[in-house]
Amino acid sequence: MTAIEIFWLFFILMALQPVVRQRTLEVLRQRRIGDLQKRRGSRVILLVHRQETMRLLGFPLMRFIDVGDAEDVLRAIHLTSDTTPIDLVLHTPGGLVLPSVQIARALRAHPAKVTVFVPHYAMSGGTLIALAADEIVLSPHAVLGPVDPQLGQLPAASILRVLQDKPVEHIDDETLMLADMARKAVFELRRAVLQLLEGRLDGEAAEELAGRLAEGHWTHDYPISAEEAGALGLPVSTQMPELVLELMSLYPQPVRAQPGVEYLPGPRGPEATGGGRRP
Repeated sequence: MTAIEIFWLFFILMALQPVVRQRTLEVLRQRRIGDLQKRRGSRVILLVHRQETMRLLGFPLMRFIDVGDAEDVLRAIHLTSDTTPIDLVLHTPGGLVLPSVQIARALRAHPAKVTVFVPHYAMSGGTLIALAADEIVLSPHAVLGPVDPQLGQLPAASILRVLQDKPVEHIDDETLMLADMARKAVFELRRAVLQLLEGRLDGEAAEELAGRLAEGHWTHDYPISAEEAGALGLPVSTQMPELVLELMSLYPQPVRAQPGVEYLPGPRGPEATGGGRRP
């Protein structure tokens, strides 16, 4: 072979490598999902959002819950019989209110048991979806988050605070209109949370939890641990199946030139001979 032929062969192989790797991951994920479904006798649905990059330009893209996700999840729920439990694996920073509420209501209406697994985090809209579950399974250090609405980059609760701290004659018209929208958004999210908690917490406990989650009691990225979620009255467990963690490992973050975390694979204990490091 000539040097040019070798060059083009190398180029083709390098171009095909990401495609082959992606296809291999897809096959492995399908197998793991099948294994988990068989072991638990359930329908397994994954809602996983990673930071991705544009294929050609490499710009980072943040994924979040959108209407496309709602359509796919609702279709999977509708294809599940009333007697089959649903296991939803959640890994998301949140997203739009509409699809989050749609998914949560569909899960809440499912007659069989619904379990939500959170290996790492399910914030904002992800937490709203988790509230629909009969059981929320968190890894020991996984977190949920508040569901208080955001208007653009501004928390609705903080906009409403302006009305309390300033005389109305000193507030511009745009802020007053935002405050009107914020009041409606908080009311709607609070009502959605109460609907999801109906029958699972008594009236007073549900009202208190809805207020904490939807009315800006914390910052929007506040991490609610398993212990705190349990103290709030949510049906939380930390018995995370190993198969769920294995499945999450098949959704790797897009590779960067220099990884931020490194360690030697495999378990580590007194009997191990290798070393490891975590930067």
